[in-house]
Amino acid sequence: MSVHRPYPGDTYDGDGEASAWLRPDATEPELSYVNGGTCEYLATGDQTSGQFGLYRWTFGEAESGPDPHFHRAISESFYVLEGSVKLFDGSEWRTARSGDFLHVPEGGIHGFRGGNHSRMLLMFSPGAPREDYFETLDRLGRGEKMGDGELAEFMLRHDTFWV
Repeated sequence: MSVHRPYPGDTYDGDGEASAWLRPDATEPELSYVNGGTCEYLATGDQTSGQFGLYRWTFGEAESGPDPHFHRAISESFYVLEGSVKLFDGSEWRTARSGDFLHVPEGGIHGFRGGNHSRMLLMFSPGAPREDYFETLDRLGRGEKMGDGELAEFMLRHDTFWV
């Protein structure tokens, strides 16, 4: 049985407007990592007025992904589009396949690993500025260096706490 919650209060009081936007599937990924993976910015927090951020993540051939961590200010959701992805649900690594979904509320320990060009959607809510996080990881993967203190500040600024 579903719980019926009221809708949130109105955030728009006009008579309707043409404000939708389309990102064609053929759009080039915003990031192409050295390991062959890509990240596509489907809807950034800036574009959604901070409501959510949605990204399409494609893994390279070799397995990659972050170790278990959590966020204090954002939830994160995963939807596997193609292939399989190992998702850490706070207790164990589970293999998720096309069509599988995992939601992680704020404070939930999670991680992910994938390879073989598997693809998934990542959604953050609210729409934090994750683009700088992804872009900095790309630069680090290409050889840019950060000192321990600088790396710790970067992770704190991007609400990422390793366990």
